[in-house]
Amino acid sequence: MNDQHDPEYAEFMELAAEEGFDVEDVEGALDEAAGVPLPVLAVVGRPNVGKSTLVNRIIGRREAVVQDKPGVTRDRVSYEAEWAGRRFKVMDTGGWEQDVLGLDASVAAQAEYAIKTADAVVFVVDSTVGATDTDEAVVRLLRKAGKPVVLCANKVDGLSGEADATTLWSLGLGTPHPVSSLHGRGTGDMLDAVLEALPETPEQTFGIPVGGPRRIALIGRPNVGKSSLLNQVAKEDRVVVNEQAGTTRDPVDELITLGGITWKFIDTAGIRRKVHLQEGADYYASLRTAAALEKAEVAVVLIDTSESISVQDQRIVTMAVEAGRALVIAYNKWDTLDEERRYYLEREIDTEFAQVAWAPRVNVSALTGRHMEKLVPAIETAIAGWEKRIPTGRLNAFLGEIVASHPHPVRGGKQPRILFGTQAGAKPPRFVLFASGFLEAGYRRFVERRLREEFGFEGTPIHISVRVREKRGRNK
Repeated sequence: MNDQHDPEYAEFMELAAEEGFDVEDVEGALDEAAGVPLPVLAVVGRPNVGKSTLVNRIIGRREAVVQDKPGVTRDRVSYEAEWAGRRFKVMDTGGWEQDVLGLDASVAAQAEYAIKTADAVVFVVDSTVGATDTDEAVVRLLRKAGKPVVLCANKVDGLSGEADATTLWSLGLGTPHPVSSLHGRGTGDMLDAVLEALPETPEQTFGIPVGGPRRIALIGRPNVGKSSLLNQVAKEDRVVVNEQAGTTRDPVDELITLGGITWKFIDTAGIRRKVHLQEGADYYASLRTAAALEKAEVAVVLIDTSESISVQDQRIVTMAVEAGRALVIAYNKWDTLDEERRYYLEREIDTEFAQVAWAPRVNVSALTGRHMEKLVPAIETAIAGWEKRIPTGRLNAFLGEIVASHPHPVRGGKQPRILFGTQAGAKPPRFVLFASGFLEAGYRRFVERRLREEFGFEGTPIHISVRVREKRGRNK
């Protein structure tokens, strides 16, 4: 939509100007809604040096899990941040000590991944301890990667601590920035250095590969049958299947022909609710699962129907929705259910997954292959919804009908209304509504529901943002 050479775009911008909107404001709203990729900053370091505390300081709120012991960073690792008017993504990483893979391997597993996917790195070192052998191991990885690095000497709470920070020059990474992530001391100067290190636009993003087979990520709790499903559709044992949860460590990309179409399936490790200190490999698997989801076009979430739908199942579905991926929910082990369990399962689905009632569902058996042929039509339906675009003229006719038949409730003597809107992007569909006043969350949900009823959008999340006309715009 926001192609300046498109006649529809010119007509839309003329409409925006007539309604009193600033042209630059409208263009900014469209770019923001279209999901313009942001540069990625990885925060790395050994355990318990204050990485998550620093992440919370950077993003300005308590999001990352913080606890005074190593190894507590959990599933979500990426957050949006802003400094000096520039937006970027911050990737928090976990740390752990010696595990079955050995110290060097465990450090490399998480640090290499974080560094590889980032545009710049903040390397956090505990200035009260000084550089350790583990820190030296991370430095070697950073040098090998060649990414810009900002050295953060954390836990500097006063002038006396700054002398400790200067000893970190020995790491050979340039100026150590003395910081107290707990109290905020020195973080502004460090973030100024971060902006210098980050590119204006990302040098690499997960993104969606152009062309080639469509990418399907299999995600779900451990031991719900993801590997069995992949083996079933591949018609051979390509992935280790074991009753012990967490057998799969790395995503395994497989080109598989199903329904006459070649797909790229990514079998991912199960996402655990908790990743304990001794389970460094499982934390790494969780991190890689998030990456697989980012790279996919469709997420197939497997649910074990022999167990009640859990909070963890709901969280995994939410991860897929927040990642903006097309969504299919596959209920595994369906053939093992008796009538009573099916009855209660249907009730669970209606209540626990009400927020994703738009997602196609398939009832399958990864073990026997039952109903596996229904997987392809469900995936194709989800992709079609994910890529769907609505012409601006048709969308505004639809919005006009909504405003006329179901106007926004009056609040404080005022009745905000939608003036016009456009679809700013697809994959997933993103809409920007321009309004005369603030639209309540309930009314936005109503608009989304009506959009689905009118245009379909089965199998895809929909993003709706609202830009309110400022009063000064009327006088322009």
